[in-house]
Amino acid sequence: MTIALRKEPLKSEPGETLDPQNWDEIRAQGHRMLDDMFDYIANIRERPVWSPIPDDVRGRFRDELPRQPSDLGAVYREFADHVVPYATGNVHPGFMGWVHGGGSAVGMLAEMLAAGLNANLGGRDHMPIEVERQIVAWTRSMFGFPEEASGIFVTGTSMANLLAVLVARTAALGPSVRQHGIGIEGALLTAYTSKAAHGCITRAMDIAGFGSDALRSIATDPCHRIDVAALRAQIAADREAGLKPFLVVASAGTVDIGAIDDLAALSALCREEKLWFHVDGAYGALGILSPVLAPRLAGIENADSIALDFHKWGQVPYDAGFLLVRDGKQHRDAFAAPAAYLRRETRGLAAGSSWPCDLGPDLSRGFRALKTWFTLKTFGTERLGAVIARTCALAGYLEARISAEPRLELLAPVQLNIVCFRYRAADANKVNGNIVVDVQESGIAAPSTTVLDGQLAIRAAIVNHRTDTVDIDALISAVLEFGAQRSKSGSVVNVEPSPPLAM
Repeated sequence: MTIALRKEPLKSEPGETLDPQNWDEIRAQGHRMLDDMFDYIANIRERPVWSPIPDDVRGRFRDELPRQPSDLGAVYREFADHVVPYATGNVHPGFMGWVHGGGSAVGMLAEMLAAGLNANLGGRDHMPIEVERQIVAWTRSMFGFPEEASGIFVTGTSMANLLAVLVARTAALGPSVRQHGIGIEGALLTAYTSKAAHGCITRAMDIAGFGSDALRSIATDPCHRIDVAALRAQIAADREAGLKPFLVVASAGTVDIGAIDDLAALSALCREEKLWFHVDGAYGALGILSPVLAPRLAGIENADSIALDFHKWGQVPYDAGFLLVRDGKQHRDAFAAPAAYLRRETRGLAAGSSWPCDLGPDLSRGFRALKTWFTLKTFGTERLGAVIARTCALAGYLEARISAEPRLELLAPVQLNIVCFRYRAADANKVNGNIVVDVQESGIAAPSTTVLDGQLAIRAAIVNHRTDTVDIDALISAVLEFGAQRSKSGSVVNVEPSPPLAM
């Protein structure tokens, strides 16, 4: 059967592409959107940190799939009226519940530019990939890694930690593990982290095929750092039992209180035992930019891999996770997958090998590097380091306020920018659980909870560059006010203690 081809040129009629028919109209609408978002950030203190979503607003987002076009202005009004007022709130200086960065106007503009380019950073020879390579080089410089070190942007440290486990797996078992699976030898591999480590480490071991039982959770010392002597003893016991230790995951800023493991001691132990040394530095690793905090990260320069988030202490808009690997060849061995449709050339658009898709599972990748590049170029590492140090100083201020108030009790040492405390009361777990919800619903501040030694703690993580002492004072006043109300009335909603919260 022969298919007849059209002879005449195919021309697009108005409305057949997705470009606007009137560029002046969309330009005006775009300027309005940009101005509104600038106003939103500039006047963020006038808004509540967070507001509960009314049922009718939530119901608006149960509409069926739209079949017909809508006016852009009307769609934007729906966003402005029904999305913006009920956002997470981490742009607000009173947001202290989880380790969320505050972003910046500079990063927002860079994200807009990246969306305009619509670049796919999976591979090929184009300048956006060179921007990402520059960030890789800068990150190598931050941590004193060698020239052959490789790096890649991912969604966040949860993904970066998973990729690090996969690289360590390939280094331990060889590239054939990608074809044959971990097999009998892989089933003997064991990894180690502390009881205070982030839960994504356990998930990474699960997803990587080892199972969560292959991860040993080592006890911590009074400062919530991994007990190095206990780790050494567990490694020896596992070897004696015929198992094969291969990976240690250290924490640079634990999820509950921000503790930093003894990275120098751990790196020495890993060299001695010939283990892969990975650092989960989700937010704490960027403390390397602060001359005050950098000495506490001594030993991180010896890591085989580091996972971190530029969208936390780096204040880059979400999302901008990153994995840095000391040995770029081992990194590529874990992910590179030659295919005809990914053929590399020496010239043309298919040049520029190696490609980012050789360093992770994604072929389609957004231009996360641009907002990070804009942030680093615009502010510089000295200013970012000062912002990081200031969040820790504010945590110290909060600690002092708690210590001076008899109705409050500190529940853990303050090591970086996270403060865990509670209101003294009978049935304290229930009372403090309700205080946190009361404070959140008031819009004054947004702390979270965690559990330390069976005690439910109010957890304040100070990450936002906009946070100031006035926001700390507002949090303390709100906790005292709601604490007094709960204690006096005895009206306590049953709040079950939650497990340690993800950052």
